[in-house]
Amino acid sequence: MVDSNQEEPAPTTFHLSFKKKELRSTAMERTSDWIFSQEIPSDVTVQIGEVCFSLHKFPLVSKCGYIRKLVSESSDSDLSVIELHDVPGGAEAFELAAKFCYGINFEISTENIAMLRCVTEYLQMTEDYSVGNLVGRTEAYLNEVVLQNLAGAISVLHMSQNFLPTAERVKLVSRCIDAIAYIACKDSQFCMSGGGEAMISNPKPIVDWWAEDMTVLRIDIFQQVLIAMMAQGFKQYALGPILMLYAQKSLRGLEIIGKGRKKIEPRQEHEKRIVLETLVSLLPREKNAMSVSFLSMLLRSAIYLETTVACRLDLEKRMSLQLGQAVLDDLLIPSYSFTGDTLFDVDTVQQIMMNYLEFQTNGNYLGPNNADEEYVSPPPSDMERVGKLMESYLVEVATDGNLPVTKFISLAELIPEQSRVTEDGMYRAIDIYLKAHPDLSDIERKKVCSLMDCQKLSRQACAHAAQNDRLPVQTVVQVLYYEQQRFQNVVSGSLIAGESPTISSKLNLYSTDSHPVSDELSLLRRENEDLKLELVKLKMKLKEIEKSTLKSAVSSPMPNQPPSANKPPIPRKSFINSVSKKLGRLSPFIPTPPKGRTKPSKDWRHSIS
Repeated sequence: MVDSNQEEPAPTTFHLSFKKKELRSTAMERTSDWIFSQEIPSDVTVQIGEVCFSLHKFPLVSKCGYIRKLVSESSDSDLSVIELHDVPGGAEAFELAAKFCYGINFEISTENIAMLRCVTEYLQMTEDYSVGNLVGRTEAYLNEVVLQNLAGAISVLHMSQNFLPTAERVKLVSRCIDAIAYIACKDSQFCMSGGGEAMISNPKPIVDWWAEDMTVLRIDIFQQVLIAMMAQGFKQYALGPILMLYAQKSLRGLEIIGKGRKKIEPRQEHEKRIVLETLVSLLPREKNAMSVSFLSMLLRSAIYLETTVACRLDLEKRMSLQLGQAVLDDLLIPSYSFTGDTLFDVDTVQQIMMNYLEFQTNGNYLGPNNADEEYVSPPPSDMERVGKLMESYLVEVATDGNLPVTKFISLAELIPEQSRVTEDGMYRAIDIYLKAHPDLSDIERKKVCSLMDCQKLSRQACAHAAQNDRLPVQTVVQVLYYEQQRFQNVVSGSLIAGESPTISSKLNLYSTDSHPVSDELSLLRRENEDLKLELVKLKMKLKEIEKSTLKSAVSSPMPNQPPSANKPPIPRKSFINSVSKKLGRLSPFIPTPPKGRTKPSKDWRHSIS
């Protein structure tokens, strides 16, 4: 072993640094002391990298077939230096092998078994050269200890990554993978006995203790483990939590610094791209096996890392199928170009919405033509949720000054009309967009405003739109017209009913009907009465103004002019014009603000009017 009695280091040690000297463990020094205590001088120096071992030929050639071959084939009969290259485990592994050759006991453990098995394969320490050699010892430990429990198999598989390809040649990797798959399926509730798997609606996200241990594996080995588990009968949808843990650990650090510069080295970016594409290929085919938030995270990473188009399209389709479960943050995908484009990736969201509408119309397949992988179209209840979600998204992106009017219109047109109970959300998005883009032409403003149906605006939205200077005149006229129609329908409906509020209240109070009039109907009747009262007041006020105007015009003619030469009489205002002009001041549409400082309505907080 290393000669600790020499005063000066040998020239072949190249003046080892302090870190290199740490390789000479206390156990190593005890071995050297034992060798020199036998008063037998060393006759060979084994050099591994910059570390040298002063040993004896006989113990080495009696156990190591590789060293015996080097000595026998050497042209130098007195071979004194043996250089070993690419030793699995390096000097540390060779030290343990040398101890075995000298009969010095050491402990075989889960931490060093992978290294020992690989170095014994390199040194050819088989039964052909010595009975009970180290290869047999390591194989016995692997079969009887390591491969019998899940934790040991995962740990050794992780260690084996450092000794490739030797670990693959001795089938250490494949045996660990098979052991993990067998034990995981045997102990898991997610193992199915027969072929075929029914579609799930909401699987329970159970993560076993060993799932986090598997996140240390390299992506190619991790993929082999999951494939082996599915071959053993592990249900595919149960892989979701395991994939989530691995993705959260391996896809960290994806950030942007400056204008379009990524805070990641090209080599790391390449590694993460491979990891992401592999994870996407392993995602379960069952619907709802993965959350929309997780799919959104993967899609953002795919855009950032510039993965293959197939990878991105796959994630977009998966999000489309579960769009009814998404929230606004899931769609706010940043735009990583930073070249003057939009703040958010509107094109990706538009593609997701188009996929959703396609599934909603005729259904589709996510994978190959397999009955187990077919997706039914989303339920009708999803449509309204998706409509509200897309309106909220429009409101967020409308504030972006770089968003072209064509993109805004094309995105808004994808929202189905049947999903919009009211047009308040669409109006709010349009109002914010017009405010953020004051330079739009009249034609462009008309196109934007044509996206909403003025008949489906609420009273509060109508009152706001009637006084909104950003809207084209034609749109304001439409709003006033439809609101006036609604007003007349309410009044005529109340007159046809022919009952006073007092009588109605008495009927409701003493009625024995099992289905009483709802609170909403009572509220509507009270509003009708208020509207009729306001209408009477407006008519009386208009008559007074007209009378006073006519009197003043007749009583004060211009000098030297007949009364007929006076100013033309004020035209009589129509009932529709008068009501339309005062529409915003009617109490049923806008509540009377309290005195002092008022707080703007939350729904219109983006508006300046």
